[in-house]
Amino acid sequence: MSVTVRPAGEADMAAVQAIYAPHVLKGFATFEEVPPGVEEMAARRAAILAQGLPYLVAEAEGRLLGYAYAGAYRPRPAYRNTVEDSIYLGEDMAGRGIGRLLLSALIEACEAGPWRQMVAVIGDSGNAASIALHARAGFRMTGTLEAVGFKLGRWVDTVLMQRALGAGSGSPPVPRP
Repeated sequence: MSVTVRPAGEADMAAVQAIYAPHVLKGFATFEEVPPGVEEMAARRAAILAQGLPYLVAEAEGRLLGYAYAGAYRPRPAYRNTVEDSIYLGEDMAGRGIGRLLLSALIEACEAGPWRQMVAVIGDSGNAASIALHARAGFRMTGTLEAVGFKLGRWVDTVLMQRALGAGSGSPPVPRP
């Protein structure tokens, strides 16, 4: 299967919502509990793009397999050079290298911009696949926040991982217009 990673378009949002909804209803990758509709997902994509950040999809043979985007890590101005990554795959797509393709393309897109750090906030300390994916992409473990979420009848940790983008903290950030 030949997979293409490309910028997400408005027409992709129904498929993106269909990929995301099972993660909301059955998983811990997100702490949302009610799946947002297509219109809300489109509004979220528009907000990401308005910040100049990437929103990507992976597709093969006309089918969306997963998506990824970078969002602001925190809203305060001093965090403006740090982004948080999010990656979601279709239910039957794990273990096929699609997450690696999406994360690599996301890192490359962010390194082309003014961002210097990427943070992964991984839901569930038992999410070995996401932790390994991020480690292979150069993220290092920075900590675990224990039992910070309660979903599907249990307490859930979040794992924090981080990697430098471009020059990282080796030099001051590029001034923005």
